[in-house]
Amino acid sequence: MIVIRTPGGVSLRLRPRSLVVGATAALLALAVGVLAVGHGDYPMSPADVLRTLTGGGSPAEEFIVTELRLPRLVTGLAVGAALGLAGAVFQALVRNPLGSPDVLGFTQGAATGALVVVVLGGSSATLAGAAALGGIGTGLLIYLIAWRRGVHGYRLVLVGIGMWAILSGVNGYLLTRAPLMEAARAVLWLTGSLDGRDWSHAGPLLAALAVTVPVLLAAGPALRMTELGDDAASALGVSVPRLRLLLLAAAVLLVSLAAAAAGPVSFVALTAPHLARRLTRAPGTNLLPAAIVGALIVVTADQVALRVFPSQLPVGVVTGVLGGGYLVWLLATERRAGRL
Repeated sequence: MIVIRTPGGVSLRLRPRSLVVGATAALLALAVGVLAVGHGDYPMSPADVLRTLTGGGSPAEEFIVTELRLPRLVTGLAVGAALGLAGAVFQALVRNPLGSPDVLGFTQGAATGALVVVVLGGSSATLAGAAALGGIGTGLLIYLIAWRRGVHGYRLVLVGIGMWAILSGVNGYLLTRAPLMEAARAVLWLTGSLDGRDWSHAGPLLAALAVTVPVLLAAGPALRMTELGDDAASALGVSVPRLRLLLLAAAVLLVSLAAAAAGPVSFVALTAPHLARRLTRAPGTNLLPAAIVGALIVVTADQVALRVFPSQLPVGVVTGVLGGGYLVWLLATERRAGRL
């Protein structure tokens, strides 16, 4: 184990296997990204893409790469990283490997905010902002309902599932009230899509990642202490209610802005932390590996959707199919092992 101490007194413990897994996943994500930028009506080789990114391309190539294709790639990487990181935090908070913002109602809240704008005839820019506000508002409401001398994992799960059911019905009603063309646009957004993404979609999420990643990494040791139980963590000096509020706020912010950027891309927040733990074989939340694996999942699923199927599918369709299959396999494995 490698221990790095920062000037602020924060120590980071890094396991060699986790470093190898994280570096490999990051390199794979970058390799897929280079191939993604080169794919399109104007194909470019990986060498041409790299030359253009370093300032050696023609004006036409620079426009195609930096203005048309790179924003989609960066948005996909940021969405995957945000969902993987938020999923790891949620699973640690509720102490349940199936804990995910998809299941706990936070993603549905973002969808509700977006659908309200669709029904009212708002613009795409307004839709993204409303999705972020819907997710954050849902997170605040779930926290207030679940609060009773603190927020415990099982209460958060129960309240979140109830909120998911309520908001699913609300979203269905809103779709029936929307004009036909607007409803079709809303359904595409609800599936999760990276089509037409530009820097305005990626910017807010990148800013949120820049703020939340250091905060979550600094809170990692205290979060690991909570795995011993609230009483033991409190005896070790951890303010458990304050820690849960901080982590929940950061995770909800990431999920909401990810939904605002690309719609509710399903199952990434559930599968990325699982895959990260299985690959690293390390205890704890594996925050950075989960974020990197999430980014790899989204950009790979986007390329599968663009290249494999005759009609270009939204990325959320591919992640939903792959994530659902992984969940079924995981449940079957756990049952055979006698843990279910």
